[in-house]
Amino acid sequence: MLHELLLALLGYTGDLIIEERDHHKSSLAPDSDDVPFKLAPDISFIEPSDRELIERIITLGFYYRELDRFSTKSRNLSWIRSANPSPSPRDSEFPSSQVIPSVYRRAIANGIVEILAVYRSAVLHIEQKLLAETVPILATVTQGLNKFFVLLPPLYELVLEIERDDIRGGQLLNLLQKRCHCGVPELQTCIQRLLWHGHQIMYNQLASWMVYGILQDQHGEFFIRRQEDRESLPDMSEKLARLSTDDASLTDWHMGFHISLDMLPEYIHMGVAESVLFAGKAIRVLRNPSPAFRFRDAVYHLQMPRGSQKIQGFTGLFSFHKEPLMDSKLIGEELLPQSEADKIEAMLLDLKESSEFHKRSFECAVDSIRAIAASHLWQLVVVRADLIGHLKALKDYFLLAKGDFFQCFLEESRQLMRLPPRQSTAEADLMVPFQLASLKTISEEDKYFSRVSLRMPSFGFTVKSSPVDVLKTKDYADGNSSSALSNASSEISLDGWDGIALEYSVDWPLELFFTQEVLSKYRRVFQYLLRLKRTQMELEKSWASVMHQDHTDFAKHRNDRVNCPVAQQRRQRFRPMWRVREHMAFLIRNLQFYIQVDVIESQWNVLQAHIQDSHDFTELVAFHQEYLSALISQSFLDIGSVSRILDGIMKLCLQFCWNIENQENSSNTSALEHITEEFNKKSNSLYTILRSSRLAGSQRAPFLRRFLLRLNFNSFFEATARGVLNVVRPRPALPVLDPQ
Repeated sequence: MLHELLLALLGYTGDLIIEERDHHKSSLAPDSDDVPFKLAPDISFIEPSDRELIERIITLGFYYRELDRFSTKSRNLSWIRSANPSPSPRDSEFPSSQVIPSVYRRAIANGIVEILAVYRSAVLHIEQKLLAETVPILATVTQGLNKFFVLLPPLYELVLEIERDDIRGGQLLNLLQKRCHCGVPELQTCIQRLLWHGHQIMYNQLASWMVYGILQDQHGEFFIRRQEDRESLPDMSEKLARLSTDDASLTDWHMGFHISLDMLPEYIHMGVAESVLFAGKAIRVLRNPSPAFRFRDAVYHLQMPRGSQKIQGFTGLFSFHKEPLMDSKLIGEELLPQSEADKIEAMLLDLKESSEFHKRSFECAVDSIRAIAASHLWQLVVVRADLIGHLKALKDYFLLAKGDFFQCFLEESRQLMRLPPRQSTAEADLMVPFQLASLKTISEEDKYFSRVSLRMPSFGFTVKSSPVDVLKTKDYADGNSSSALSNASSEISLDGWDGIALEYSVDWPLELFFTQEVLSKYRRVFQYLLRLKRTQMELEKSWASVMHQDHTDFAKHRNDRVNCPVAQQRRQRFRPMWRVREHMAFLIRNLQFYIQVDVIESQWNVLQAHIQDSHDFTELVAFHQEYLSALISQSFLDIGSVSRILDGIMKLCLQFCWNIENQENSSNTSALEHITEEFNKKSNSLYTILRSSRLAGSQRAPFLRRFLLRLNFNSFFEATARGVLNVVRPRPALPVLDPQ
């Protein structure tokens, strides 16, 4: 009978201790009080009090058996021998929710095995004690196993919850962390031991990810996961198509991995998880440089004298005293020295060997590892890849810092842009003035110009006419047909040539910094600035043309005052329009000066200061994003109302220039009057919006007040805007607007 009891404590029933229910039903029993191990009902010689005590003791045997069953199943590695990684042939043996293996469950099972080993040792010690001396059996058993009454039932409930809800990975760590908060010291120690086993798996995955850049997560239990596990294939193909290269490392950096919130333990903050994600991606980049970069870097080392590799603005910060490197492995190791990798591994090993999870220590270690990865990635992008030079090139060409080049380009293409673009040859037509401008203004020492290319996207040919445009075209048609055709062509060319864009060829690893989103922002600012410069040039050219015509007419009038009445009348009729042209040029010049000097140059100086003070790649990306956002916001490109008004003003200026050069008929006069009235309305609306407290008093445009002061230096704009807002009456056809 003694051995029957001891065997029952190890999960084996017999004639004395029987099991009332079968194995499968008992394994799903949620009620810990209703256990199937019972004393046989036909045993009549045992007192009721002893029967109750025995049945209480043998519940430990049931818990032991169920915990042992869970451990055996979780530690089963037979699926590894299967050709199919997913052990689908075992579907008939286990429920579907338990088919997929879990390394975290296996770790927890290892911890449970340790606890069960202690339990078996206690049972063996009781048996030895009962056989060696005469002692009360039930009292000895109860005394020897008393501490397990507070351990095994909660552990049984734990494994039931794990199996019922299919808890795995970070969710399992969450569950254990919550169960640690209890008032029973022995149980708390056991749960902490199980949590320690789970953290060993997490630290192994972290080491693989942050030391070698390898995601070791076969069953999707780590909180860092590959993107394709979440995205659908069409979405992924669309995103991949937007990349400038099919380089695997670039794909991994931008969209290869993400944080799985389902598997992120609650006691690990999102910021810490993002640091882990960044560190692993950075290590992948450093350990797997592009083959083209390896070759360029090797040639660079051969061409440069030893120890003389420096960068403008960073002299002395980084000097690479190494021999020329031709071996790609050596280049990869130099990007991330082995000593740094060993340092990262040592930090994770210290965390792994700790008996408890210390949140502060974990966060400090992750921050340190992230700082190491960010520093070496900064060195790769800024020092080796010449980030400063490329930023300066983008400023020169996308932000029109090389004004002589674009002035020459617009002059060379001026006649071409008077005609509507031809869809088949527009880009090729533009390449001729583009190349001519480069030959005249770009020196051979500019190594970045070869990366710049001109593009004419297809959407640039879509012409959308507003109702106002249609009415104006009809009004123009009242004159001769050539004038109507000229005006219609002007509107089409304005809308069509707005699609001119620049492309910038970026190599690895700068593709990590200059993403397609960043380059699209540069293109957006470029198109805006090019339109502004084109408008300013047309206003200057129209002035030169009109002055030439005026001087010719004046000479004719002086030589033959009797036979030149038409020229004199035309001169007098269009004299007020010269003032209107000056108002347009005044607004465009001040706007251009504001954007180029107050916005672009000031923000460029801020960006340079940040780059010199920072040695962190993520900080660099953040500073550059702030730089682009400031350019867009302070140029009012993100305010729809202001942007539409500016577009309308530039359109009116171009129409004005093209109309004032055709001074042969009266229809032009009515068109110019309409353009003048529209320009006055839009310029006054622009001033009214910009001087509002929401813009002028905010920090989004710190130099806006200077711009407004230049515009309204003599209170002309303010008085005109007040008159437009307060007086409801038709404006005169040719208002005499004199800012003097």
